[in-house]
Amino acid sequence: MLRIIIQPKKGIDMESLEGKKAPAFTLEGSDGKKHSIKDYLGKRVVIYFYPRDNTPGCTKESCGFRDLNKQIGDLNTVVLGVSKDSLKSHDKFIGDFNLSFTLLSDPETKMMAKYGAWGEKVLYGKTSIGCIRSTVIIDEKGKILKHWRKVPKAEAHPQKVLEYLQAL
Repeated sequence: MLRIIIQPKKGIDMESLEGKKAPAFTLEGSDGKKHSIKDYLGKRVVIYFYPRDNTPGCTKESCGFRDLNKQIGDLNTVVLGVSKDSLKSHDKFIGDFNLSFTLLSDPETKMMAKYGAWGEKVLYGKTSIGCIRSTVIIDEKGKILKHWRKVPKAEAHPQKVLEYLQAL
């Protein structure tokens, strides 16, 4: 008997993207529109990748971005959240927590892999393939300015992103 083992692509090292052109994507958003990186030229974009809607860490991080969204917007910056959850799940998440920005659905994890946010991770001592909590800031010309990979404290992270933007 022949056994074939297929291992998922681990994603690319996000550190290699800093200073480079942001990888292209087209995904459906919770606002009913298709979103691409080219739609945001002329503005900065914060894209945060999170594992799952309505889970404790993801909810804290998303609510943090919600609470700071006005200040971030005043810095000519748009916030987008990305997970593999469905648009229906995103709609519920937005409604439950009054989120004030668009969530993108990446069910095939293609965008997450391009941005180094999909790959091998260890959680509670168990190795698996999944979303690696990460954030990128993309400048007005489509270049990645900053990244955070394996964000350790989801609740405090949005404030760090705001502070980075304010220092630009």
